[in-house]
Amino acid sequence: MALSRFASSSSSSSSSASRFNLLRLTPFAFSSTPSLRRSLSSSADDSSTLTIETSLPFSAHNCDTPSRSVDTTPKELMSFFRDMALMRRMEIAADSLYKSKLIRGFCHLYDGQEAVAIGMEAATTRKDCIITSYRDHCTFLARGGTLLEVFAELMGRKDGCANGKGGSMHFYRKEAGFYGGHGIVGAQIPLGCGLAFAQKYSKTENVTFAMYGDGAANQGQLFEALNIAALWDLPAILVCENNHYGMGTAEWRASKSPAYYKRGDYVAGLKVDGMDVLAVKQACTFAKEYALKNGPIVLELDTYRYHGHSMSDPGSTYRTRDEVSGVRQERDPIERVRKLLLKHEIAAEKELKDFEKEVKKEVDEAIAKAKESSLPEPSELFTNIYVNGLGTESFGADRKEVRVTLP
Repeated sequence: MALSRFASSSSSSSSSASRFNLLRLTPFAFSSTPSLRRSLSSSADDSSTLTIETSLPFSAHNCDTPSRSVDTTPKELMSFFRDMALMRRMEIAADSLYKSKLIRGFCHLYDGQEAVAIGMEAATTRKDCIITSYRDHCTFLARGGTLLEVFAELMGRKDGCANGKGGSMHFYRKEAGFYGGHGIVGAQIPLGCGLAFAQKYSKTENVTFAMYGDGAANQGQLFEALNIAALWDLPAILVCENNHYGMGTAEWRASKSPAYYKRGDYVAGLKVDGMDVLAVKQACTFAKEYALKNGPIVLELDTYRYHGHSMSDPGSTYRTRDEVSGVRQERDPIERVRKLLLKHEIAAEKELKDFEKEVKKEVDEAIAKAKESSLPEPSELFTNIYVNGLGTESFGADRKEVRVTLP
């Protein structure tokens, strides 16, 4: 069993204000450990155990902290790299499709935050529930969704996960325990506690992760839902994805106390480096065990988004380019896993680059198929709204022409 320990310390830049120093961490310092060179294909089947220390310690509120030593395998690390690289390429492609006007309406991208979705998925089963906000593409993919379903939905096509009717903010995959993206800020939190109530009522020994951003952390409905979840000891895990900006407002301008993991007061909390996929995995494993025994817990995952709040936000008026590039260089979740793979000689640099080329090809092929998918029929505007069999009719604006009669 190989053991790697990484040290990180805070650094500052003359171009960044001191309040952003928490975003900028020095790169890992690697110790040299001899190991056998393995090819990419063989390493993917390698289940030997590696124990790796998280980049930063956990901070706890009213609970113990998990161990910083996380067990993983070469196979798992390779899957982390592939899945996060796929998510990154998917979101970059969505950016281009939006600018080409093939995607319309709201579109919130997740690049930079991939370690949250992947680390959480590594700690859960599909019987555990996840519900999130409108920044939902990658969570849907992590729950087993396909690229075709993603791009078809984004472009309003029938092959989308919601038959082209939900768009970017309303992905859904009930059979995999994913109860959607939600467009109303914070509205998914009470729904998540409702899912947790159903799990406790059914005695399933599963949990619900209700995800929200720092911009939703001051919503009253969060505290109302958390109160009743604590009263009833529901297996609810409230996950604050703190990317440090609620739309264009920095957390320090919006929250008197930005220590979101302590906001539960009487409810336990844990602060986690959300750019470290292994730390997220460890924290979510800990939180699941805790919630099943003790009731709700709040996780604050310290992360960062590279794009603006949505495609209508350039993301450059309220933060500097140096700040964004600094996080990319020093905390990027994909690069962290790449360094682990190279460090332990699980894969060579060229193999990883070839792998990324394959991912790009996979995304391009999915986009091509999505473009071939047909648009929903006009009658689909009324499905899932009115009860069938009542002879409901839809008229034009002048009320003279019947446009469609529902079955």
